[in-house]
Amino acid sequence: MLSLRLSLSLATALAAGPAFAQDSEGLDVSGTVRLRYEAIANQPRAGFNAHDDLVNLRTTLLARYRTGPVSLVAELWDSRVYGEEPGTPVSTNEVNALELVQAYAAADFGLGNGAKLNLRAGRFTLNMGSRRLVAADDYRNTTNGYTGVQASLTANGGIIATLIYVLPQQRRPDDPAAVRRNAIAFDLEGFDLVLWGGTAAKAKAIGPLTAELSFYHLGERDAPGRTTRDRSLNTYGGRILRDPAAGKADIEIEAFYQSGNISASTASNAAQLPVSAWFIHGDVGYTFAGAWKPRLSLEYDRASGDRAGGRYGRFDTLFGMRRADLAPSGLYNAVGRANISTPGIRIEAVPSKRLDLFASYHALWLAEPTDSFSTTGVRDASGRSGGFAGHQFDARLRWWVRPNTLRFEANSVVLAKGRFLEQAPNAPRGETTLYGSLNLTASF
Repeated sequence: MLSLRLSLSLATALAAGPAFAQDSEGLDVSGTVRLRYEAIANQPRAGFNAHDDLVNLRTTLLARYRTGPVSLVAELWDSRVYGEEPGTPVSTNEVNALELVQAYAAADFGLGNGAKLNLRAGRFTLNMGSRRLVAADDYRNTTNGYTGVQASLTANGGIIATLIYVLPQQRRPDDPAAVRRNAIAFDLEGFDLVLWGGTAAKAKAIGPLTAELSFYHLGERDAPGRTTRDRSLNTYGGRILRDPAAGKADIEIEAFYQSGNISASTASNAAQLPVSAWFIHGDVGYTFAGAWKPRLSLEYDRASGDRAGGRYGRFDTLFGMRRADLAPSGLYNAVGRANISTPGIRIEAVPSKRLDLFASYHALWLAEPTDSFSTTGVRDASGRSGGFAGHQFDARLRWWVRPNTLRFEANSVVLAKGRFLEQAPNAPRGETTLYGSLNLTASF
């Protein structure tokens, strides 16, 4: 408890005002401290405590030096948890203590006719396109880091393209005992896990709609002390969208198809299975003209699941985020882009520059009733438990207590379990799932 009191005192002190400012030589130092308390009742995921709570502490420190077109950037992340019990779901999604997630050099080049090229090399975070495949996760206590090169082009006509060749950072330590004691170990990267590809978009490609194309290849193989499913996945995607604006309708449709091969298990002699998987997201909304800028939208997400027949059909979201579309991670972490079919409705509002909020409802079905539901690990291989997982109600409120310096955030989820989550053989006992988190983030 002493460390938590010190953390809260530090966050309060940082909120009093900036500790660093940019100097005349182009050096800028900034950071954040986020303290989160989260709790869950009637955990829907298999294998964990039915009721649980956890304290997350995340501290970041970013230093950037810029001279002319060249930038040098380094960012330190320190992600820890406290108060866990033996059955608490704690992994490298929550813990990555004292890690240099970013350390890169970048340069800007003018190509004439208004075109610009940015190159960076080293360790960095990435947010590509819709962030459904490659993202720097923000709600989660740890983030995704990548080591390699990135080229981003901006050209006339609203054309933006980004290409990457990176080695995703594998968070260490990854053994449960070390993770639970917040042990420090430098993350690894290597050619046993490679991601390359890119995204290109053009504004007003179809009337007012932006069009986007993407392709990513993920190659994964076993390494000493690390067995894998030996994934070799090609993911092809396309998206059209019109951004929300007051008094106008907006739309987003994105689809991915995944091919390649994957091992049936992590065993060295496991059979290789051909992959055929897919995902689609669609939403249409309208933002009303008014002081609160309320937006109402209808949504649908479907990610394929696996079935018998010699092909692997479960969609792999790679390094994508989940909070913006589906639900929080953390202790909940039950709903992601895998074996799910979910229509939904969402209402968003921005009452002031300091306050924003949303609430959503999703009906949850399994895309394949014999595969495990989404990211719960709950499965009925016979399919006799049906295909309805439940009703999910999700809400978030964010309030700048002190503008740009101290922000409060509250998240809540209610999952009224359906037949599948009540009757599947390994479904945890308990009725309605309740999840909530309280967050306080200080920025300096």
